[in-house]
Amino acid sequence: MAQYLLLIHDNEADWDAADEAAHRAHDEAHAAFARAHKDVITASAHLQQSATATVVREDGEGGFLVTDGPYAETKEALGGYYVVDVPDLDAALAVAKRLPYFGRTGEAAVEVRPLH
Repeated sequence: MAQYLLLIHDNEADWDAADEAAHRAHDEAHAAFARAHKDVITASAHLQQSATATVVREDGEGGFLVTDGPYAETKEALGGYYVVDVPDLDAALAVAKRLPYFGRTGEAAVEVRPLH
């Protein structure tokens, strides 16, 4: 078996514009997805919005720069992740294709990466 990280990228503006019922439906869809794939999911989380991020980087002089906000300005932001333990990349892709919102109006994307 191999572990893969499924990184869920969404348009935060869509989330901000959605009402509470849409948020609830989204959360329920992910709960159903998690139940359906409980045998392969080893970890998961829904992340806070990118505006809550703090970035740490070396300053080149032995110190560090700490800045508030996302690493880069972008339309898509990392909204959550799942770690799955599956036989191979094809199996990881099959799981990724079942995620809620995958392919939604071309705005959402799931990045699949193998873990060491």
